[in-house]
Amino acid sequence: MNEALFQIQNCIKQMAKNAQCDITALFPGITLVYLSFETAPFSMRHAHSAMGNVLQINYCKCGQMEWRMRGGQSIYLNPGSYSLHVMDACADSSVSFPTGQYSGLIVCLDLEEAALRPPEPFQDTDLFTKTLPERFCHRDTPFFLAGNEQAERIFSAFYGQPEPLRLPYQRVKALELLLYLAKLPITPQRQLTAYRKEQVETIRKIHDRLSSQIGERITIEELSREYLINATTLKTAFKEIYGTSIAAHRKEHRMEQAADMLRETDMNIAQIAQSVGYDSQSRFTEAFKSAFGVLPREYRKSRRP
Repeated sequence: MNEALFQIQNCIKQMAKNAQCDITALFPGITLVYLSFETAPFSMRHAHSAMGNVLQINYCKCGQMEWRMRGGQSIYLNPGSYSLHVMDACADSSVSFPTGQYSGLIVCLDLEEAALRPPEPFQDTDLFTKTLPERFCHRDTPFFLAGNEQAERIFSAFYGQPEPLRLPYQRVKALELLLYLAKLPITPQRQLTAYRKEQVETIRKIHDRLSSQIGERITIEELSREYLINATTLKTAFKEIYGTSIAAHRKEHRMEQAADMLRETDMNIAQIAQSVGYDSQSRFTEAFKSAFGVLPREYRKSRRP
């Protein structure tokens, strides 16, 4: 287990100098690692570790992790999604952090050690000798799973607990997580999609176009025809790669650009609304207040001398 944790900690700290890495031993063979950093985008390659008995659970709280597999396909962990794999299953893959920001946690399980001294609730079970190994350790590739309400309740409770109760919460939630995984149906609908390099490049071209032409009105169907990509695939892939729907992503960029204009130009509200794609000033005002909590005119007044 020490070797597994050393590899995790060393990889992150080597590539992200500002990384915070908080390690807590919860039970024999069960360790919790919090990761948090903000830096320039970077990548790191996973060498072969020969640790088939160590199961690693990665949960993304914020930011993004891109996992490039041996076959050239990419899978994206966005907030709420998570992955499971034995340490040697990610050999010859690479992990990137496209936004340069990441916060999440890792639950590291040394199945052999945990089986020898299991937590009391699991002492009369085969969780570490059969259930988890048979479900997650027999494949040579990781599982990548979309988050759901039940999983999010478990993972989110690892955060924000008062200091005197922090360790008890961590222990209880780790046990709850293992029980959840022991009975979780692994269906195609739960698993994140792997995308070929060509698909990722197409989605990024679409993203760059939408970002650079923020005032342009264009539909999913028009993008689908222009870039020769199925409309459903376009919507699904965009959300997995960028973490939000096309509509939400465009709105966020529009509001950011509008805020820049309010601070840096003398354009009136109607002109700014038009330039970021809103025909109606009232609809723009409503969207801006929803994003920033104040009306555009109030925002401008508070941000300018």
